[in-house]
Amino acid sequence: MESIYPRRDCSSQLTRRQQGEQMERIACRYLCQAGLRWIASNVLYRQGELDLIMLDEQTYVFIEVRYRKNSVYGEAAATINWRKQQKIKTAAAYWLASQNKCLSTADCRFDVVAVTGSRVNWIKNAFY
Repeated sequence: MESIYPRRDCSSQLTRRQQGEQMERIACRYLCQAGLRWIASNVLYRQGELDLIMLDEQTYVFIEVRYRKNSVYGEAAATINWRKQQKIKTAAAYWLASQNKCLSTADCRFDVVAVTGSRVNWIKNAFY
């Protein structure tokens, strides 16, 4: 039976989720080439999500990946507001607790990988 709603071929278009996953893979490859070691991706807690968790020598790095197709409405990094930072910190505290560590004593930092168009901007220690 044929659908009553004609479908356009969207095979070349990615959903927002697929696009986000693709950007996270790009960011992960970029950071691995820079010497970081991957630990986990898309760690989800009720209070927030951690896009990437990586290790830079002995430092845990919690990475937020942001993407914007272009900079017409601002750079990708500008989309991380104070509230989003708090959610990331809370999720990081939960993850560290699962590793028997504490946010206040563990060696960790919060980075941002902002992709605007085809330009990648890695911001180390983006927030505390």
